[in-house]
Amino acid sequence: MREWVMAGLSALALAGPVEAQTLRIAMAAEPTSADPQHYAAAPNSTLHDHVFESLVDLDARLKAGPSLATSWTRRDDRSWVFELRQGVRFHNGAAFTAADVHFSFCRIVNNESELASSFSSTIRRIARVETETPHRIVITTREPEPLLPSDLGSIRIISASTVAPRAVTYDGAQGCGAKEGPWPTLAQFNEGSAAIGTGPFRMRSFGRSGVTELVRNEEYWGRKPHWAEVRLQPVTAAGPRLAGLLSGDHDVVEAPSTADIPRLRGNAAMRLAVAPTTRLIFLQLDQREAAPFVNGGAAPNPLRDVRVRQALSLAIDRNAIVQRVMDGLAVPAAQFLPDGMTGTIPGLPVLPYDPARARALLAEAGYPNGFTLTVHATNNRYVNDARIAQALGQYFTRIGVRTEVDAMPSNVFFGRRARRDFSVPMGGWAANAEETLLFFRIWVASLDRDRGIGTSNYSGWSDAAFDALAIPALTTMDDQARDRLLREASQRALEQMPVLPIHFESAVWAFRRGLKFEGRMDQTTLAQEISPE
Repeated sequence: MREWVMAGLSALALAGPVEAQTLRIAMAAEPTSADPQHYAAAPNSTLHDHVFESLVDLDARLKAGPSLATSWTRRDDRSWVFELRQGVRFHNGAAFTAADVHFSFCRIVNNESELASSFSSTIRRIARVETETPHRIVITTREPEPLLPSDLGSIRIISASTVAPRAVTYDGAQGCGAKEGPWPTLAQFNEGSAAIGTGPFRMRSFGRSGVTELVRNEEYWGRKPHWAEVRLQPVTAAGPRLAGLLSGDHDVVEAPSTADIPRLRGNAAMRLAVAPTTRLIFLQLDQREAAPFVNGGAAPNPLRDVRVRQALSLAIDRNAIVQRVMDGLAVPAAQFLPDGMTGTIPGLPVLPYDPARARALLAEAGYPNGFTLTVHATNNRYVNDARIAQALGQYFTRIGVRTEVDAMPSNVFFGRRARRDFSVPMGGWAANAEETLLFFRIWVASLDRDRGIGTSNYSGWSDAAFDALAIPALTTMDDQARDRLLREASQRALEQMPVLPIHFESAVWAFRRGLKFEGRMDQTTLAQEISPE
């Protein structure tokens, strides 16, 4: 297959510049919904960020800038003033005002279809929103929130006109008048009647397992994209994605096989975009007394012993995974974000590979003959995800932890992980700001739903010493003091290993000659950033 694919590249070398007004993008994973307040995942963001916008825009390198808000300032540690952009209209012609911000925040906290507190964890940290003018709001947080602008970059604004007119005010825990009428539903977004944003494209149709069609918003307030139409088609296997590019079915493909990259680089018919990312691939280790996929679900659960968690980390050769599985298109992990970001420990080497020490720790913990577990993973979401999971299973088996691997489509995996069906799920997460604060708040800190903390801590790990460092950092406005707390929290998490960091992905796109695209650190594929050369 690969020989045929690469031979086809020679024919494309004669192709001219792309002139068509329709851009066809082959996605590596399926969006789960057209609802921008349903579930935070990169395939969803790729769809939603064409149609909807946020108060704050995060650019290709995660820097916060204006979008539906033109500026913001702090009045004090908890109060932020946002100036809203004037002259913006939703796709149905309704004017954008402060009322739509209230409505969007209120719908998020009343959205029964939301998965894993993807957005409500952010909004519930807001105590109230006050409208000073139709285009000026004051957001007051429950506690100091140093990264509030970046956090709001993932909160898309929907139109209050999607339901019968009613005035709602975001009032924190009071429910925003939830009993006064219905909220737009997941089904209404998917069939299109509620998919009304202010973004550069309108949604013509949504196909969860098929093609999603977008059309250019001719009334867009900002720079209009080149493309009159965009087709987003999930093609979850790398081989068919690249074959579709070569046959002319696609113009841009996400995540080509890493094994094809060296030859693609040398072919004049192809263009590549490679972007470093903060996306950490990691394992979470279940802390329940009886973990369902560890030793057949029988208690006691070995993963609750720190020596066992350390042994599993020592069993992994991260450098080998990067070179042999990822073909060099990743960075082996030393900690939870790349070195140099706020909260990282400077100069740490890659986490060590020492299988002899791993076996000794297992024996010390009372498991000289090992035990059994299952690693659950996606097979179509992260670069080489199923192959990575297989490699991890082999490393664990070599130290006596007999491991099975169950890799499945992402649209199955994420729902089951949110229900805590797994004991050792392999995940991936990318920070939308260069701080460990975000990873710790969501994935590692003890669960506190009211404060939006630990909402993706599916392992149930809870450590008072870690929380005493990480949780105060969440509300520390002084940058140096916050960095110090987060570094100490990083050290504690690396000692206790509730999460095993594996590597940081690099994002890769392949596209036909005649197109220009630089790629994004958040791994989304946005047609408005793709143009003819």
